Parts: sequence; structure tokens; C-alpha cells
Amino acid sequence: MAKTKELSKDTRNKIVDLHQVGKTESAIGKQLGLKKSTVGAIIRKWKTYKTTDNLPRSGAPRKISPRGVKMITRTVSKNPRTTRGDLVNDLQRAGTKVTKPTISNTLRCQGLKSCSARRVPLLKPVHVQARLKFAREHLDDPDEDWENVIWSDETKIEHFGKNSTRRVWRTKNAELHPKNTIPTVKHGGGNIMLWGCFSAKGPGRLIRVKERMNGAMYREILSENLLPSARALKMKRGWVFQHDNDPKHTARATKEWLRKKHFKVLEWPSQSPDLNPIENLWRELKVHVAQRQPQNITALEEICMEEWAKIPAKVCENLVKTYRKCLT
Repeated sequence: MAKTKELSKDTRNKIVDLHQVGKTESAIGKQLGLKKSTVGAIIRKWKTYKTTDNLPRSGAPRKISPRGVKMITRTVSKNPRTTRGDLVNDLQRAGTKVTKPTISNTLRCQGLKSCSARRVPLLKPVHVQARLKFAREHLDDPDEDWENVIWSDETKIEHFGKNSTRRVWRTKNAELHPKNTIPTVKHGGGNIMLWGCFSAKGPGRLIRVKERMNGAMYREILSENLLPSARALKMKRGWVFQHDNDPKHTARATKEWLRKKHFKVLEWPSQSPDLNPIENLWRELKVHVAQRQPQNITALEEICMEEWAKIPAKVCENLVKTYRKCLT
């Protein structure tokens, strides 16, 4: 039942005043636009307590004392990985017996809620300094500069991977119905490796890497796909190429090849995949591919190509337009 709106103090006082001059509950209700039962409740309260003010409401006493609340709040602030079971045990040793839901409700009232920990790159101090340097150098770059960058990366997509939807709506005892299950096989059922690129104008080429990639193969991929992508995306003269610090990318032969081709390369900090906006496209691609449930590796590759081609240019444009937020 929805909670009703509480009457103002003035309205409650009016009800009492009208009652004292001899008006009936029905008449008062019609005059003030209230239910007769509401008017009657206010009058009875006034007769009993000689006031129309709100009185203290009864309720179950709190299981955890203010001191206990401070204790568990301080514990999770120091160590966010503390479990509810640990907190239950801590309170029990202090003489308070509570359940795990009580712990959850108490912490939620303190502005704390249980969330999945985000996975982030393992950063050493040298990586942190490199990322800060990169951010400071490019934080004030105009949007036009980022629009002239071709972003690239490789990713692996599994046939039966972790990208499938994990939640379903189902009735009781229907958990094993094929519609409500996610098929799994050992070792993921095979996977494919992809190389792709994009810019603010849309997705570039996407190709499957069928063998173990080395420096020579990487240079061949760039030779056959990077320039055609730049032409198809109608990049301006002086466009910049971005790739990470994978050993194949930073090999002396690859650097020399890029120099001979007169490609401008964006200097990239190590351990920074989260700074590459193409990661957002990979995530979207994997979700859409999983929704189509490819039956084999061949179908997986075909669906990847189809879904990549469907990525709207507007999505790519927005990723680049909001890139500055990644640096702040």
C-alpha cells in the first residue's frame, strides 16, 4: 500500500477548531476535502492527547547500537573486501547477534553498498607516472586532434565465452530449460583473435588473425588494412595512428617500418588498455555476438564481421568526443 501524504499542522488545527464549534465529522470532511475517517482520527487524537502534533511512533529497536554501526563502518572503510560474515562475527564477539541482511541494511543506510570490484590493470609506480605524464600532455588537446586519430587493438572472442548474458527471467523449477541455460564446453569451445581499428568517423577494418601473431605478421596486417581504413574513413592529412606497447608493436623492425611509411604514432603509456576507447567497441561487439549464439567458429567469425560493420558512426564519434573524460 502506498504511503499517504501527511496532513499539515494547519489542516489538523482547522479540523479541531471546526469540531469545537459543533460541526460534524462529515461536514468537516466535505468542507476541507478530506475523508470522514481521517477527520475522525484527528479528533480522537486531540481528545486523547490534547494535541495534533505527531507523537513518537513505536517500532522494533535497532539491532545494532550506534557504536556497533561505527565499528562496522570503520572496518569496511579500512578493508572494503570484508565480508558480511566477518562483520557478523565481529559484532557477535562484541555481544550483538545479527544476521547478514541486517548488516547489508545498516551499511546501506551509511551510503555503502556491495558492488563487484572493477578489474583494472596492475600498475607499478613507473606505469602510474607514465599515465600521469600522458594525461598532462594531452588533457588540453582540442577535440579535432582526437578526431584525427585511428585507434587500434587486438582482442580474443570465445565461442562459448564469458560474454553471454548471465541473467534470465524464469519460473520456479525451470532452471534447466534450454532457454534458461548457457551452454558451456571445456576450454571455451575455441576462439578467434581479431585486429580492428576505428576513428571518430566510424569503424575501420576488422580482420581475423588465424595464426600466432609475430612482428612480421603484424606489419603485414598494417600494410594491408591500416591505409585502406584511413582512406575509407576519409582521414585528414597528418592523421595519427595509435597502438599499445605490445612487443610486436614496439619491435625495432615495426618502428622502422612505421617510420619509412611516414606514419605518425601516438606515444602510448604501458599498461593502459582502459585509456583506449576501442575497448568500449570490443565490449559492445562481444555482447551482440553472444546474443546471436554462433554455432561454430566459422559462424562466430561471420557474425563478428557483420556486427562490427553495423556499429554506427555516431557511437564512434561519441567515444572520441568524450575521450577527454578518460584523462581527468
